[in-house]
Amino acid sequence: QSARAALRERFLRLLGRARGRPARFRLWGGLAVEAALGAADAEPAAFQVDSLRTPLGLQGAALLRCGDVLAFSVPLQ
Repeated sequence: QSARAALRERFLRLLGRARGRPARFRLWGGLAVEAALGAADAEPAAFQVDSLRTPLGLQGAALLRCGDVLAFSVPLQ
């Protein structure tokens, strides 16, 4: 349980450092989208993003369900 708590703490610290930075999300089905990472809820069940760029256009703000996200990356440098 302590290892799990440590991993959760690292993940939450990563989300804190990544706020407002550009992120790339790979969704199930092979779709890749880009957005500025806003926040994630405590579970996390969803990511709040700004300026979501999709093949259909630009959305000012959106929620990405974590169940739909296969992977995401955020450059921290």
